[in-house]
Amino acid sequence: MLTLRDLVRDLQVPVRSGDEQLDRPVRWVHISELEDPTPWLSGGELLLTTGLALSTDDGQRAFVHALDDHGLAGLGFGLGFAHASIPDALLDAARQRNFPILEIPYEQPFIAVTEKAFTRLVNEQYAVLQRSIAAQERLQRIVLSERGLDAIVAAIAALVGGTALVFDGRGEPMSSHAFRRELPEPAVARIAAELHDRARRGERRAFVPSDPDLGPRALALPILATEASERGGVPQAWLVAVKDAGGLSELDRLVLHQAVTVVALELLRHRVADTTERRLAGDVLNALVSGEVEGAELTRRLQPFGLGGDVTALVVQATAPGASAVAACEGAVAAALRDEAVGGLVAATGGLVCALMPGVGDEELFELAGRIVARVSAQSASPPDAGVGRAVPAGRARETFHEARCAMEAVLLGGEGAADADGVRAGTPPRVATYRDLGSFQLLLSLQDSDALRLFCDSLLAPIERGEGHYGGELMRSLEAFIECNGQWEAAARRLYCHRHTLRYRIRKIEELTGRDLGSARDRIEFWLALRGREIAVRRPAGSDPRAPALANGLTGTRASGEGGADGRGGAGGVRLLGAEPDADAGDGAGAGAA
Repeated sequence: MLTLRDLVRDLQVPVRSGDEQLDRPVRWVHISELEDPTPWLSGGELLLTTGLALSTDDGQRAFVHALDDHGLAGLGFGLGFAHASIPDALLDAARQRNFPILEIPYEQPFIAVTEKAFTRLVNEQYAVLQRSIAAQERLQRIVLSERGLDAIVAAIAALVGGTALVFDGRGEPMSSHAFRRELPEPAVARIAAELHDRARRGERRAFVPSDPDLGPRALALPILATEASERGGVPQAWLVAVKDAGGLSELDRLVLHQAVTVVALELLRHRVADTTERRLAGDVLNALVSGEVEGAELTRRLQPFGLGGDVTALVVQATAPGASAVAACEGAVAAALRDEAVGGLVAATGGLVCALMPGVGDEELFELAGRIVARVSAQSASPPDAGVGRAVPAGRARETFHEARCAMEAVLLGGEGAADADGVRAGTPPRVATYRDLGSFQLLLSLQDSDALRLFCDSLLAPIERGEGHYGGELMRSLEAFIECNGQWEAAARRLYCHRHTLRYRIRKIEELTGRDLGSARDRIEFWLALRGREIAVRRPAGSDPRAPALANGLTGTRASGEGGADGRGGAGGVRLLGAEPDADAGDGAGAGAA
C-alpha cells in the first residue's frame, strides 16, 4: 500500500509538518487550486496545490482544517507561484493537527509527483489483482473437486487471516472456520441475531457488523440466489469474515467479494444435487408404491441410496394440506435422518412423506422412528401422524411402506390423533404407529396382491367403474373425495371444483349402482377399505407404458400412486373422522342417503 513515507523517499522532498503521520496510506493524488476542494474529494488523497486561492491567514487555517476533517492523507504545497514559501498560518494550523505537509520545490513539477504515485498505485493494484485471481482459482479448485462448503470456508479463513462464517438467509450457522483464533461464541450469536433482524426487515446489502468488539475487522456480504436477485428477496446466505488482527485490507475485501460467487456456486451445486436426488427418490418411491418394480429390480434401484439387505419404511403425514407443507415435511424428515446419521431415501407421494431406511430390530427401529418424528414435530406447528413398518428384504419394500401407512391410519381410525375441521392435528405429542396397532388391518395386508383382495375391492368398486359411462371417471373421484372429506358436501365439492348439487347427484348415482348408503359410516368405511385395497393390490401389466394409469383386473386404479385430492393431501387425511356422520346442508337432510 502506497504511503506518504514512500512518496517522500521517492521524491526526496522535505516534510514541513506531520512527521508522525507519514505512514498514512495514499489512495490517490489530486491537484486543485480551489479554496475548498473537499466536495470533490472522497478521502485518502494527497492534494497538490500552489495556494493561488489562499491569500489570507484565516483562509489558510480553514483550508487545513477542511482537508484534515475530510480525511485527506496530506498536502503537497508547490512553491514559486503564489507563495515563495509555505505560509506560516497554514503551517501553524497543520502542526496543531499533526497534518502532513510536503514542500514541493518549483523545480519539481506536479506531474513528477503524480507519475511516481500513479506508477506505484498501478503496480500495487496489479499485484492485488494477481493475488486475488490466485485466491479465486484456489477456491474454484475446491468447488470443482467437490470438497464441500466447509473446505471453502476454511480456505477463505486462511486467505483473510481470520474467522470465516456462512449463515443461511435467516441467520442460522451453516459453516465456520477459524484461522488462528476462534471467534467467541457470544460474538457469533450477536452476528446471527443481527442477520436474523435484517432478514426480518428484508435488508440485503453488505454491512459491517455493529458489534463494537469486531469493529473494522469484520464484514458481512450477502449471497443472493438468482431468483432472489430478480424479486428482491432475502439473501439465500451470508458470508461473514472477521480478521484476527487489524482491519480488512483492500485485498481482503476483494477476496471476500470473489468468495461470495464461489460460495454461491457451491450452494447451487448442493441444490442441484439435492433436487436431482429428490427427483430420483420420488421416481423410485412412486414405482415402489404403484407396484411397477419389485424383487431384484427394486433391490437394484435402491442400492444407489445405500439400501441393501433389509429395509424399513417410516411414513409421515404432512400436518397441513398443500404442496408447500408436504415439501417442508419432506425437508424436515431428510434433516432428521441426517441428524441421526441414518442413510436412505426420502420422498413424498401425495400428502405423505416416506423414508426408506436400513432395516433394524423392532425395538431399535421404534426408538429411531420416535426420535425422527420428534425432530420433525419440533419444526411443525402440530405433531405429525406417522407410522413405521417392519424390516423386509429390499425387493419387498412395498410391503413395509403399506404396513407403515396402514398402521398410521389404523391409529387414526381408532380415534387417536383427532384432527380439527381443516384436517390439522391438535397439539398432542407425536406418536409413531407400528404393526402392533394394525388390528384388523393386518387382514388387509395379508391379502396383499391376492385374488381375495382383488375380489373384495371389485365387489364394491367394479359396479361404479362399469356404470361410469359418460362420467369419465368422475364417479370414482367423487366417491373418494366424499369419503376423504368425511361426508362433508361443501368440502368435497370444493376439492372436486364442482357445485355441491352436482356432487349430490353423483353420490346418488353411486348408491344406485352399488346398493349402498353413503350416509352410513359402515358403508363409507367399506368403500375406503376397497379404495385402499385397490391401491395395495394394483399392478401394471408387463410391458405397459409406465405413464399409463395402473390397472387392477383390467380396471383403472383410482389411486395408483397414493395421490390425494386437489389440495395435495394423501389418503390418510380423509380417514381421521370416518366414524363420524356426514354433515347436513340446511334443508337437505342428514347425509348422502338423503341426497
